[in-house]
Amino acid sequence: MSPSGSASSIVADTTEGYHFLTIRDYSRTKGVPTGERIGSLPFTVGGHCWRIYYFPNGVRSEVADYVSFFLELDEDVPATVKAQVKICFAGEEEEAEQAASLALASVDEFTSQKCRQYEKFIKREILENSRHLKNDSLSIRCDIAVIHGYRGVDGTTAFICVLPCDVRQNLGKYIETNKRTHEVFEVGTEIIAVHYCVLVACWACSPVLEAELYGAIKEDNTAAAGVVHVEGMEVEVFKALLDFAYTGRLPQTSKEDDEVMCQRLLVAADRYGIVQLKLLCEEWMCKYIDVGTAATILALAEQNHCEGLRKACFDFLAAPGN
Repeated sequence: MSPSGSASSIVADTTEGYHFLTIRDYSRTKGVPTGERIGSLPFTVGGHCWRIYYFPNGVRSEVADYVSFFLELDEDVPATVKAQVKICFAGEEEEAEQAASLALASVDEFTSQKCRQYEKFIKREILENSRHLKNDSLSIRCDIAVIHGYRGVDGTTAFICVLPCDVRQNLGKYIETNKRTHEVFEVGTEIIAVHYCVLVACWACSPVLEAELYGAIKEDNTAAAGVVHVEGMEVEVFKALLDFAYTGRLPQTSKEDDEVMCQRLLVAADRYGIVQLKLLCEEWMCKYIDVGTAATILALAEQNHCEGLRKACFDFLAAPGN
């Protein structure tokens, strides 16, 4: 007779959440002395109140060349709170990578006196020459997984931690190889080979784009031209639209080109009714609102029906000193 057997697993009961913190007027915060900090508004994750503290010139003299961040409980707690924490620049990782790296983070213990310290988050010199500092503004994302306890459940033990599969990212890499392309487009003076599956993705997110591109394909194929001509669109914007439709990513541009590309993509997203891309561009453009650009960005928002961006401009203009 075969021996009877059973299996169980121990799992952690967790609650996860995140908070975005944007530091505007970064240059002005550099006047804050080493060891002094600026706090975020409090936020709640896992039933506890938290606050992020920003040290523009480091928490102590030994790290005065660095920007430091601390995560602290903003409440008195009767017992230690256990949590996994990760702070990084906003948009630095894909959502799947963010979740996987948080799951592998060490478990920290928080009390009213104990916090998570990122003393050497980034050197100021490196930050000031990086793409993370845009229009004198930077944004970080703080992910927190509060561990409430542990319990046993039925099932076998997982010996291997399988990371989430990001299908869109993998297909995006395949598309970049230009293997087995099906359609050829002429945009301006450039010839672009495109996978048919990418076109389907474009059509799915924009019926307007479907009508325009499919109509051009039918017209050019009837004429046996072999190349589909796309009018009224810049090459970089066309490539960015294709990439976004299939991978959900915004284009990687240099710090100097960010604002220009964002404006062009915003106009294209409004023209073709790509709602998700339009909202991302609005959020992107909010980082560029300052005294010198507010009027121009407001006009852009009005022309392209961007209610969120329009409100952000009015809020900025209504603030004292602006």
